[in-house]
Amino acid sequence: MEASAPGSNRWAIAIAGIIVMICLGTVYSWSIFTNALIAGFHWSTQQATTPFETAIFFLGLGAFIGGRWQDHVGPRTVTIVGAIVWGIGVMLAGLGTQHFGHTWMLVTYGVIGGFGNGMAYVTPVAMVTKWFPDMRGLGSGLVVMGFGLGAFFYNQIVTRLAPYAAVAKPALAYVKARDAAIKAGTSFDATTYQLSHALMHGLMGIFFVSGIVFIVLGGIAAFALKNPPTSSTASGTTAGGFTMAQAFATPQVYGLWLLLFLNVTAGIFVISNAVPMISQFASVGIPTAALWYGLIAIFNGLGRFFWGSVSDRLGRNLTYTVMYLIQVVIFFTVGHVAGLTGVLVCFAIVLLCYGGGFGVMPSFNADYFGTANMGQIYGFILTAWGLGGVVGPAVAGFVQDRTGSYAGGLSAIAIMLIVAAVIPFFIKKPQAPANA
Repeated sequence: MEASAPGSNRWAIAIAGIIVMICLGTVYSWSIFTNALIAGFHWSTQQATTPFETAIFFLGLGAFIGGRWQDHVGPRTVTIVGAIVWGIGVMLAGLGTQHFGHTWMLVTYGVIGGFGNGMAYVTPVAMVTKWFPDMRGLGSGLVVMGFGLGAFFYNQIVTRLAPYAAVAKPALAYVKARDAAIKAGTSFDATTYQLSHALMHGLMGIFFVSGIVFIVLGGIAAFALKNPPTSSTASGTTAGGFTMAQAFATPQVYGLWLLLFLNVTAGIFVISNAVPMISQFASVGIPTAALWYGLIAIFNGLGRFFWGSVSDRLGRNLTYTVMYLIQVVIFFTVGHVAGLTGVLVCFAIVLLCYGGGFGVMPSFNADYFGTANMGQIYGFILTAWGLGGVVGPAVAGFVQDRTGSYAGGLSAIAIMLIVAAVIPFFIKKPQAPANA
């Protein structure tokens, strides 16, 4: 097990974790590519979101496997491997999707990239709760904030690149014409709005270069990650710590899983198609929607730090209930808000609460089950992220493809969150195991 020198600076280690998370969090930028993939490859909305759904699903599985591995070898090795696998998946997606189609994108970006992303994600989170036992909400919120900021930085860069700008307007024209045909019940001639091979080649080049950056930047930052010297014992447990088997024997671990699943389902309903949703609800072009979404994506990161810190004072359970109820109001109203500003405010609040779920859950997990085997236990809870990452985008794509609008799914998500707001009141801290 990797250990640190007694004088190690926990803030420097946390910053390294943030850098890793920024590279991983670019997965949340997927929606800036949705329209171009629809127009360039003649995919449906559901087809254009399934690589993202697949990536999030395998992210959950990667977190589970990576969490178990890092409890044995430490965070550095697992994070380096995860960052490399994530980058390779993105590179391969850029290299082969034009030639091999949708299945190639699913396997490379979704399966390979998503799995690596999850492996690299769980390790800094599990590590930082050990470095910050005195303020777990703040510490874990700080590191996972990087994941939310990844989309913010990536969106600002990509939407200003010439290859992206070249496809944005013709892709928007394609999607608008297609949606109008769906609403009118008429046929749609996709060839009229065909994007050239050269335009799509430029877009795929962005994927390829991005993968290289993720490998280099994420891999270098991962070298700074290590556990504090008191994070483990020879037996693999610490005071108050549950083993994986002991945690799985409690209903609380499944309760925390459910809390994360419901929050993810709601948030990724929006995130998976945020740019076309903003374009549709606010009646603005895709370049404008992408630019503004890139700016408000910062709230995904800020929410992780903000709500994580709040939960240190308010309590984890009540914090989750508050986040759910705030989202209920937003999902009931966003479809009726007029103007770009109003839509952006609603989306920013959803992102703030979505990120908050990830900011609170690591400390929730550590409070209930200890930190000795957190990689394994929290890795399991993150499988909820994987499943929610499939359900949310699937609902959004299904509604859009059949109605020509995303609005139809908003009320259903709001009702789900009303039910979810009650659940935290029934989840109480489990009794410490006998070996604690």
